[in-house]
Amino acid sequence: MEDRQRYFARKMRTEPTNAERVLWPRLRHDIALAGSHFRRQAPIGPFIVDFASRKAKLVIELDGGQHDWQREADAKRTAYIEAPGYRVLRFWNHDVLENIDGVLQVIQSVVTPIPDPSPQGGRER
Repeated sequence: MEDRQRYFARKMRTEPTNAERVLWPRLRHDIALAGSHFRRQAPIGPFIVDFASRKAKLVIELDGGQHDWQREADAKRTAYIEAPGYRVLRFWNHDVLENIDGVLQVIQSVVTPIPDPSPQGGRER
């Protein structure tokens, strides 16, 4: 990672948004998400994402208000991040601040996939 990118990521970790400040401890300590090992302000290629779990191949991005030019930039960024197999979840800051449990349920549903049913339709006897 370039020194400049490392510096920028470190600076962003010391100045989190309110939504990042609320979500980060829940990602780190929520028992239901154990084993996912999220990092904050993690570099993926030329981008620094808000939160990433390399094991779960999951990126979480928090967005404030957006303008059209930001949507276009986010779409390109998302395409780049998804190319090597990451899944990107985007949440509005407001949703994190007002409905953290709902946000965590969505994240949990992605981190813990529903197991496939047996091909036999039941257990063997």
